[in-house]
Amino acid sequence: MLISHAFSIHWYNIEFYNQLLTQPLSFADTIFSRLDESLVVYDLPAKFTFPFDYEPHPLALLAVEKLQSHLENQEEWDHNFGLKADQEGAVVGKMFGVLVVKTEYDEIGYLSAFSGKLAGGNHHSKFVPPIFDGMADGGFLNAGMEKLSLINHQIKVLEDQLSENQEKVEYLKANRKAHSISLQQEIFDQYNFLNQNGEEKSLCDIFEDASYRNPPAGAGECAAPKLLQYAFQQNMQPIAMAEFWWGLSPKSDYWQHGHFYPACHEKCKPILEHMLAGIEMDEKPI
Repeated sequence: MLISHAFSIHWYNIEFYNQLLTQPLSFADTIFSRLDESLVVYDLPAKFTFPFDYEPHPLALLAVEKLQSHLENQEEWDHNFGLKADQEGAVVGKMFGVLVVKTEYDEIGYLSAFSGKLAGGNHHSKFVPPIFDGMADGGFLNAGMEKLSLINHQIKVLEDQLSENQEKVEYLKANRKAHSISLQQEIFDQYNFLNQNGEEKSLCDIFEDASYRNPPAGAGECAAPKLLQYAFQQNMQPIAMAEFWWGLSPKSDYWQHGHFYPACHEKCKPILEHMLAGIEMDEKPI
């Protein structure tokens, strides 16, 4: 759905705005982007965005505009969104999100995030880091995947030989299953989510409380949880958010380039209910 928007403009004291422009950045990284002009033009929202059904606040729209400009003009990484002719690689559209925040120094700005991986990686300038980086060198995940690959190779070799190896094959398959379950559990254990009160809750506990047998695959990799996690780690106050799809989607007509979308229910709702606990949000539209 392409969400329409209308907003009023308010002009404030220009001298106050100029003073804010001369304030030093609270931290010298490339993740937080200031929205100085917003302090002149827009009111801050009274409540935080209800993430499952919303119209983007003007501040979020401004942040989206800036992020989309970055996506169109950056030259740091190469990802085929399907928007340029003759670009190599499989077409993979991507969900992006922005979170407008106030820092502990009263700066207004925004954070950016992408769901899953972007251009084959987890870390890119301007974007918040993942909650858990499974691609880190020397991490348990790489070692665990290598072990699974070795077991798969051993099974294939034995299956290509005589039937007398069937007992060994069954043993290796059982070993593979046990190792896979153990590895998945270790991955789940790396995901712990904060809220504004500093309360941390594990991925498994969140979904167990929501009556799930296990967390769904990819839980915690969406843009919204990544944005909120970084904000709370940096003592930032969430003000407004929006998520949009960028690129083509070869799998589904539901995802449309440049359109806004609500946070998903299956992977995100239980996580966000914990992360947004105690934050006053907009009413769900009727």
